[in-house]
Amino acid sequence: MLLIGNGKVITRDNFKPIIDDGCIAVIENKIVEIGITKDLKNKYSDAEFINAEGKLIMPGFINTHMHYYSTFARGMASDSPKATKLSEILKGLWWRLDKTLTLEDVYYSALVPMIDQVRNGVTTVFDHHASPSAVTGSLFKIADAAKEIGIRSNLCYETSDRDGEKKCDEGIEENVAFIKYCNNKNDDMIKGMFGLHASMTISDKTLYKCLDSIVNLNTGFHVHTGEGIEDAKDCMQKYGKGIVERWYDAGALCDKTIAVHCIHIKEKEMDLLKEKNTIVVHNPESNMGNAVGVAPILEMYKKGILLGLGTDGYTTDMMESYKVANIIHKHVKGDSTVAWNEIPDMLFNNNRIITERFIDGKVGILKEGALADIIIVDYNPPTPINENNINSHLIFGINGRSVDTTIINGRVVMENRKLVNIDEEKIMARSRELASDVWKRF
Repeated sequence: MLLIGNGKVITRDNFKPIIDDGCIAVIENKIVEIGITKDLKNKYSDAEFINAEGKLIMPGFINTHMHYYSTFARGMASDSPKATKLSEILKGLWWRLDKTLTLEDVYYSALVPMIDQVRNGVTTVFDHHASPSAVTGSLFKIADAAKEIGIRSNLCYETSDRDGEKKCDEGIEENVAFIKYCNNKNDDMIKGMFGLHASMTISDKTLYKCLDSIVNLNTGFHVHTGEGIEDAKDCMQKYGKGIVERWYDAGALCDKTIAVHCIHIKEKEMDLLKEKNTIVVHNPESNMGNAVGVAPILEMYKKGILLGLGTDGYTTDMMESYKVANIIHKHVKGDSTVAWNEIPDMLFNNNRIITERFIDGKVGILKEGALADIIIVDYNPPTPINENNINSHLIFGINGRSVDTTIINGRVVMENRKLVNIDEEKIMARSRELASDVWKRF
């Protein structure tokens, strides 16, 4: 048994949002009780005790869109022509990089950001993977990495026509094999979705292959939707409709489908997303970095679309995404009063709801019966904290590196900034060796 106490507990439970001098009791992978530190220490006197020393005790962060395969691009020089649009970024960087990856590269490309996410208090991640030269077994390699680090994961492979029919079919087979594996395993620590790249790289032939393959798998698609204007124009030119309309007409939208970005969509497409209860994930830093525009998040929020927050591989720190999402919509609208409620709702509530569509347990909340995904955050507030201002304290007062301790599924993965039973130096040394070889093949 484990107690985490002597801290200010931010529960994200509306019935008991903040507990001063709070304590959480954990047995195996679940929270069994929350109360006052002295009371729980007396009640469970034999339990191991982690002393938060007055820091914040919170639910772990959730990232609903990530790209582990991008890891080895960090610091890499590129001789590709200067990119002026998203398709040139894809062709000149990401589609060159992912083709160089071996299965070992895939494994270490995942291990490294998983470690970084643990350091930033991220306990659940939805990853969208691509490695055309090493498709078969790639999701299983990432799952191995997730098991080693101990991070809750939902994985998919990026099916696409860009490398020909054989590679496309391999992507379909990898998705199906991994989803079936996860369904049989029935473990909330590892789940699968069916990955698609984007409308402009998915023919109707491939789309209907994927639709046939996903039947009875009890999951949805994870697909980039309207990220770049080229994707929207391509869809209109080929099919005479918007991208969301295309997914809708084909039957690809449902409550377990994630439509990532949704920047270049029309209002009637928002209504289709709402009708199908489809998930949309916002990635503000990536969108700014690729200069693809800003998603109409505020408009979609008003329509009641389930909106999540991700990073798209741009960072492993959800607090970065939180801060940027807060300011980008103010900047675009020229209105300093917007995005104060929508963005924290996306990160702290909706990401939880999204995750729970795929698992049996409860996450993103500290209450009895919830899965024990818990972080301790080193923050000594200069002003009082209460249930009405906690989100403002977080946006202006902390970042991912403020996380002191990370507990996932009841397992202490990092304590006092030190990783537990993870040989980070060995992993990073091998990562650098592999990255150097990838750069030579790039």
